[in-house]
Amino acid sequence: MLQFLFIIGLISLLYSYVLYPFLLKYLLQKSAAQETHTTTSSLPALSIIIAAHNEEKVLRDKLDSILQSAYPQDQIELLIGIDASSDLSALIAEEYQSKFAACQVFDFKERQGKIKIVNALVPKAQHALIVLTDANVLFTEHTLMHLQAPFSDPKIGLVDSTMKHYGLKNTGISVPESAYIAGEVLLKEAEGKLWGAMMGPFGGCFAFRKQCFEPIPAHFLVDDFYINMICIEKGLRCITQTEAIVLEDVSNDLAIEFKRKIRISSGNFQNLRRFWPLLFKFNWVSFAFFSHKVLRWILPVFLVAMVLQIVQQHEHSLFYELLYFGLLLIPIAFAVDYLSRKRGVHLVWLRFIIHFVSMNLALLIGLFRFFGGIRSSVWQPTKRHQ
Repeated sequence: MLQFLFIIGLISLLYSYVLYPFLLKYLLQKSAAQETHTTTSSLPALSIIIAAHNEEKVLRDKLDSILQSAYPQDQIELLIGIDASSDLSALIAEEYQSKFAACQVFDFKERQGKIKIVNALVPKAQHALIVLTDANVLFTEHTLMHLQAPFSDPKIGLVDSTMKHYGLKNTGISVPESAYIAGEVLLKEAEGKLWGAMMGPFGGCFAFRKQCFEPIPAHFLVDDFYINMICIEKGLRCITQTEAIVLEDVSNDLAIEFKRKIRISSGNFQNLRRFWPLLFKFNWVSFAFFSHKVLRWILPVFLVAMVLQIVQQHEHSLFYELLYFGLLLIPIAFAVDYLSRKRGVHLVWLRFIIHFVSMNLALLIGLFRFFGGIRSSVWQPTKRHQ
């Protein structure tokens, strides 16, 4: 059984992280699929929703970036949900009310969590297009212009922005994390162009049609993927708009990022339980969902079986002996990285190994937390400007 799981795990690892990306690239080149959208002279009105808990470090910059947008201010409605903040977030938000043509601040005195705030504010939005964005994600001058453009096609249900990172440092995990996200951007862009089946936006900033929205289950942890898959269920296309650039300070602390990925992992399995019927449509959505998401989510289970098989067989086969030696290098990589950082030496290439191992361990822990039951969607935002 272990040998069987080892083979399945090895195939899954190579397919999801190597073959599937190459396959998407090949299909994209062969089909010459393009999602080209031009901004018309008649711009639709937008409702921008921000849920903020203790975001005083970034909220002012975020609101300034909206004010400095080339998008007509009289076409923007801003809804800010302050989630029982103990800092100056509410005061900052209220200060900006007079600077926007239409701005409402909802100061929730009891902790809600992002999901409940989104559920509360989307029905209050006056416009057909919703932009859901985080307080730490900054707009460029033309972000909103490009983000709304694809909605001229009535078949488009959701449009993701393209994240660019700033503040990368060699002192932590930000470089491999940024590289991983850049790879994800390419995959999602291809999925959107080929099939309109972009597998989940980056939650920092995306736009969707209000008519597609369904209240997110209150105990869910990942809202962006849920909204995305609801749009797909309704027969609409979900795409990435590469020109709609936003800026984010990427996480640099391994411990903080590990905790965040555990939460996201638990939320992934909640979404899998909700949307598993899409896997059996046997269409391109099923293909993308399985290849890009489901296979990666369950891969850590196979990796555990692979490790057990390697440990059992390393004395009986040169192949397994080489893999066993590779396994030993993993804790050594963690130790070398820790000791070198203590001396002020940063071996960034080692952190790509650490990032991959940590990410899959977080997925495994998230799976166990999912099985243990998740009763609340309240979580602390990632520390800003690490």
